[in-house]
Amino acid sequence: QVQLVESGGGLVQAGGSLSVSCTASIPTFIMGWFRQAPGKEREFVASITWNYWTGSQTSYADSVKGRFTISRDNTRKTAYLQMNSLKPEDTAVYYCVAGSAGSGESGRYDWWGQGTQVTVSS
Repeated sequence: QVQLVESGGGLVQAGGSLSVSCTASIPTFIMGWFRQAPGKEREFVASITWNYWTGSQTSYADSVKGRFTISRDNTRKTAYLQMNSLKPEDTAVYYCVAGSAGSGESGRYDWWGQGTQVTVSS
């Protein structure tokens, strides 16, 4: 079983920045985040993959593209999500995910973190 530990997030005013990070207990092929706001369905945010042959590939939801940046470290265990130009509609619980295959929203996400709150005030 893969354990995911999230950190970061918090409270920021609109236009500000926050970051979240996620560390897996073992290297994984894909890591990323989903988010869920009160009264709304869970939605894909971003993901990053890695393998020896293709390197890393990133995917972003249209709603965050150009504002959020996902990255990883060389251990393949830790991912980072830098969130800039935050909007109130970004307010949600952000759940780190990791898996063994796929990419983007259609990725195979086998493991989920505990979630961390991101709140953007207007």
